[in-house]
Amino acid sequence: MKERTAGPALLLLPALVALGVFFLYPLVSMLVSAFTDPEPGLGNFAWFFGEQANLQVLGRTFGTAFWVTLVALALSYPYAYAMTIAGAKARAVLTLLVLVPFWTSLMVRTFAWVILLQDTGVINKMLGVLGMGPFSLIRTQTGVVIGMVQLLMPFMVLPLYAVMSGIDRRLLPAATSLGAHPVKAFLKVYVPLSLPGVSAGCLTVFISALGFYVTPALLGSPTDALISQQIFTQVNGLLKWGRGGAMGVVLLGLTLAMIALLALTLRRTGRKVTG
Repeated sequence: MKERTAGPALLLLPALVALGVFFLYPLVSMLVSAFTDPEPGLGNFAWFFGEQANLQVLGRTFGTAFWVTLVALALSYPYAYAMTIAGAKARAVLTLLVLVPFWTSLMVRTFAWVILLQDTGVINKMLGVLGMGPFSLIRTQTGVVIGMVQLLMPFMVLPLYAVMSGIDRRLLPAATSLGAHPVKAFLKVYVPLSLPGVSAGCLTVFISALGFYVTPALLGSPTDALISQQIFTQVNGLLKWGRGGAMGVVLLGLTLAMIALLALTLRRTGRKVTG
């Protein structure tokens, strides 16, 4: 009996060791440096909350993540819905288009956006043909949002499709046969059933967007830096490990608080629906 229970535990051992070395150890080191470097106390946190520029960077980071999540949801929801109603061949093509970004380096895709978003790039040339532009897309928050949305859309599409594919499509014709308008039937029947996929996709995209470094650094400007860039500057440029750790702790704490709030909201919503 003991041999049977020891087998699965040994299989988990390599993953647990990797998790401890590559995740827990850096996390603990960051926490320790935030409270001890250069001297023990809360000086690093007092510096962070006492500087208006730090609060602006923190607000800009969460604002950018919010817009990235909102745009990604607006683009991914109809795409995932199209995957559920498409035929087998069309669904395979749509799935392939979602998976292709995973097979391309993030750096390569970001540099591609640098070329596309330039003032003389492909996008502005196409807009010029339509009589619009040119627009300043590179070195702006708009360019950062565009690049991050493209990179993070697969993390929104896949959870949405996983939930939508399990929804009985006969519910919509049943609602319309009972007198509901097709749009109202979709909003009242289909959308609520897809909310687990919406919440999972939004949470994944939002948290991922909070920690993006390469894309904002290449597509954005130094005046619109996000907190990941500020952490890099404090640690790598100024060698202020304590300040960088404090910024990481603040970001981690706010992220965990938002996850807890979302979980509580979803639990209450589920209870109301069940009731």
